[in-house]
Order: sequence, then structure tokens, then C-alpha cells
Amino acid sequence: MIPSELLRRIRRIEITTSRMVDEILAGQYHSAFKGLGMEFEEVREYQVGDDVRRIDWNVSARAGRPHVKTFREERELTVMLLVDMSASQSFGTGEQMKRDLVAEVCATLAFSAIKNNDNVGLICFTDRIEKFVPPRKGPRHVLRVIRELLAFEPEGRGTDIDGAIEYLTRIQKRKCVTFLVSDFEDEGWERAAQVASRRHDLIAVDIHDPREKSLPDVGLLELQDNETGELVLVDTSSRRVRQAIQDANQTKLEERRQWMLSNRIDLLPLDTDQPFIETLSQFFRTREARRER
Repeated sequence: MIPSELLRRIRRIEITTSRMVDEILAGQYHSAFKGLGMEFEEVREYQVGDDVRRIDWNVSARAGRPHVKTFREERELTVMLLVDMSASQSFGTGEQMKRDLVAEVCATLAFSAIKNNDNVGLICFTDRIEKFVPPRKGPRHVLRVIRELLAFEPEGRGTDIDGAIEYLTRIQKRKCVTFLVSDFEDEGWERAAQVASRRHDLIAVDIHDPREKSLPDVGLLELQDNETGELVLVDTSSRRVRQAIQDANQTKLEERRQWMLSNRIDLLPLDTDQPFIETLSQFFRTREARRER
């Protein structure tokens, strides 16, 4: 039996994200992601503007007029949501925690996929693989994915992105679109990401809370690492300390962005204090423009 509070949260996210997909993202998702290839459709008579490289010379010779081959995109995709559910996701200083934003973003991506008749799968990980939902189609399946995200109670506290990516490459032999949703508070995952990006369309969704980037002036502040439990006392009244923390975080984020760029892995940064839908929409538009070039 699903608890009534969980049912209400599932229903709220279903209504909210499905409406956003219909009203804002309609068509953008489809245009942003390539199918698996091109499938032959028919041969027809040449029309002005057709690509001359598609002329079928054998048919043209028999008919006495130029004919071209036409193709259609083999559309059906598999979308995998590779989601970091470690303890650091249970952090938030505003209206929502990072984990709440993760659930909404994943739900939006899942609804976008099923409205295009694509398959959606889910892998939840911490310092181990904790949940695998095989990719399938349909609204009922998406509701299951949302339920798993909202009801999930992790056993591990740490983060092993490397292990999660390696698990994906073992179970998903065919090319898929993979959204790696994490705050990337881990090390040593870059090699696995490079390998996975050669086989799959890998997109890094970088989730953060604004207080992870800079701290307010509130005097002595005791901070705890959610994953390790380590406590650190920080004097936030010191402008030099606050600036050093902000500079270090900005440097880390910029280095990650540059690494993604150099390895042709798309990066989608999201913050818990900002509406994500316009950022996601712009991301789809950018990918669509890149496909058309």
C-alpha cells in the first residue's frame, strides 16, 4: 500500500511536470535528440531542392527522369536516468532540497520521453547501485519511475559515479540517451564518463544549492558533510574566508565545465533556488540548433 502523502506528491509532480512538457517543451525534446539512424522509406521523382546525393541512378535511368531515395528517422530512443541519491542530495537552504529538484527534473525528462514514444529507465546509485528500473514505455511506467524516486531510501551515504557509469555500460549495450543527474561530489569518474560518452549520448545534469557556492555572514558556522559526517567550523564573519570558499567552488565548477566541453559531454547546471524549466527548454533549443548545423 502506497502512503497517502506519497500518492499526493506523485500526483502533484505528475500534474505539474506533464503540463510543463505539454505547454513549454512540446516538440523541443524530439528535435533535440537524434534517433538511432535513418530508415529507407521510398523512391520518388526528384523535386527542386532535393539533395542530389540521394538520386537513385538505376531508377532514374529506367524511368527516364531523375528519382531520389527518401529516408525517415528511426525515432525510438531509450532514455536512461542515472541518478545520484547519496546523502549530499538531502541538502537545501531554500524551499526545496536538491533531491526534490532531482525528482522534478527527472519526471519532466521522463514525460518528455514517453510523449515521443521513447523508453525510459532508471538507475539510482549512492556508493553502490541501489535501484534499477528497466526501460519501458507508457504513462504508467513513468509514474513508477516517479514513485521510485520519491519513495527511495538509500542504504549508502557516499557517491560512486564511476561504478554507476560502469554499471550502465554493462547493462545497456545499445546506444541510449543518458542523463547523469548528480552534484558530482566525487572523484575519479572522468575515465568512465569518457568511455560511456563514446557509446551513449551522455548529458551531465549538475545539481547544486546556492549555499554550496557561497556562504552568508552568520558568524561561526558548524558545517557537516552529509556523506562522511565530518564536522568543520567556519568563521563566516571573515570576508576573506567567505571569498576563499566562493573562489574555490567557482574554480571547481569551471574546471568541471571545461572538462565536459573538451570531452563533448553536454552540461546542464541547475540550482535549487531557480526555476529549471526555462533552463531545460534553452538546453533543448541549443541542441536542436546544433543538430541543424
